[in-house]
Amino acid sequence: MAKLDLEWLAVFDEVYKTASVSKASDRLGIAQAAASTALNKLRAHFDDKLFARTAQGMQPTPHAQKIYPALREALAQLAMARGSQAVFEPKQAQRHFRICLTDISEVVLLPRLLNHVQREAPGVQIETEIVSTASGRRLEDGEVDLAVGFMPQLEAGFYQQVLFRQNFVCLVAKDHPRIGSKLTKKAFAAEAHAVISSSGTGHAIVDKTIARHGIERRIAVRLSSFLGVARIVAQTELIVVVPRILGQILATQEPVKMVEPPIALPAYAVKQHWHERFHADPGNAWLRRTIVQLFGEGAPKP
Repeated sequence: MAKLDLEWLAVFDEVYKTASVSKASDRLGIAQAAASTALNKLRAHFDDKLFARTAQGMQPTPHAQKIYPALREALAQLAMARGSQAVFEPKQAQRHFRICLTDISEVVLLPRLLNHVQREAPGVQIETEIVSTASGRRLEDGEVDLAVGFMPQLEAGFYQQVLFRQNFVCLVAKDHPRIGSKLTKKAFAAEAHAVISSSGTGHAIVDKTIARHGIERRIAVRLSSFLGVARIVAQTELIVVVPRILGQILATQEPVKMVEPPIALPAYAVKQHWHERFHADPGNAWLRRTIVQLFGEGAPKP
């Protein structure tokens, strides 16, 4: 079979990334039957099953793994060629974007972004995933369109743009028996702490700064996420250090209060990151402009 339809390759790419024919069809905006037909034609073309159904979804065969890099590069080059001529029209666009976010960004940024997209680009779908050690590779492969947060591991080899700078505050229960409107260094060291080990949040710089000041915290609990920390702090006598923008939101949701830390904690930059392969893609560029419009330093406050 000499013919190799480009639409078939798009199906191959999405099945490879999502491990699902149904998810691939959703992302491409085609019927699942059409995606299945394209996959069957690819199997005939390459004389290989390409994907096998497993407990983890549709997993690639060795031959599919071998040919994927070349096919993915071909698709990327074609996309860039089209991008030089194409225009992204938000009102008419039918597109799926995947954004890598920290758990803080999901709470702080995502609601405003979704409201904007619903108004300005109703055919656009947003999917999120939490930042991980694989985020850089997924940006490079095109599996993720954009990454937003404090992600120093992405600063080499990626485009980046500062959105805003952020610092830290302490969060305690509103009726904490020993902490009022101010917090001394002695009280900070004496109280029990909750510590978050969530990646991509800048919390490592907090730990290092506290250690440099000779403070040894009494850690009562280590959490994997910021999402439930306000409820925990509200119902205990624990202290937690959080980014100020998150503390402001949590203080409206739970009976907690923000208190300035007793030592100077460093600020950090929240950035958006993308790979150079997709710098010229009109849709990716629109998404980046939208993020800056909503959350850049000159953006109106929500």
